[in-house]
Amino acid sequence: PTGAKVEVLLVKPKDSAWEYWEAMVRPGKRLKSGDEVVIDDEASILVLDRLSGGMRLVRIKGEDTPYNIIEKKGKVPLPPYIRGNGRASKHYQTVYARVDGSVAAPTAGFHFTEELLDKLRSCGIELAYVTLHVGPGTFRPVKVDDVRKHEMHCEDYNISFDTAERINKAKKEGRRIIAVGTTVVRCLESSSDEEGFVLFGKGSTDLFIFPGYKFKVVDGMVTNFHLPKSTLLMLVSAFAGYDFVMEAYKVAIERRYRFYSFGDAMLII
Repeated sequence: PTGAKVEVLLVKPKDSAWEYWEAMVRPGKRLKSGDEVVIDDEASILVLDRLSGGMRLVRIKGEDTPYNIIEKKGKVPLPPYIRGNGRASKHYQTVYARVDGSVAAPTAGFHFTEELLDKLRSCGIELAYVTLHVGPGTFRPVKVDDVRKHEMHCEDYNISFDTAERINKAKKEGRRIIAVGTTVVRCLESSSDEEGFVLFGKGSTDLFIFPGYKFKVVDGMVTNFHLPKSTLLMLVSAFAGYDFVMEAYKVAIERRYRFYSFGDAMLII
């Protein structure tokens, strides 16, 4: 062992046992194929190959199962502006999360407590849930002059038959579909047909929504305040209009609203 410290961010499992992963490593130039990152006496991570986009193929090694190694020895990948303490890790999750797989939490959902969800149900608001595994590409800033040339990484999603049926029934009855977060927007828009009806099942999406996009499913959304030059801000601008969104951001700054993961949110309808 060299004693050097490295960071391995597990992005996407490549097998059902969670032994092989697509991962981001830092510092990337230091880790080559065949290198082994020692976690402790019981576990390590073997770098197998270099993938496109600066990613690596890695293997979780140890006496325990890969899943247990990750659960016991891994840490929640918090954004760099959040101090990595136990309290932040515990709260960096929605109350309705059920399936492991995202590299980040859908932060618009942070605003919904169990109490608030119960109040929404009591008001006659129907709730439906989808799964979308947020990938690191969601947060990549757009660095090209022509946004059509920006490359989005694929993210896996899963929509149950029940959820698709309930959404489609609501649309047929003229009720509004309000998405909680940009991840839900991308999930629903990616899984719909040309008439705006949602298809159930598993899929993968690299849909990049920017001004000019014609929404087929979503009638409104709850979303946090996003950074400039981000795909998230472009999605919101595509839905509500660039000038309107910029005016909302101006008001938010004047009134000292909070940005980022644990910040304030807005409802666009």
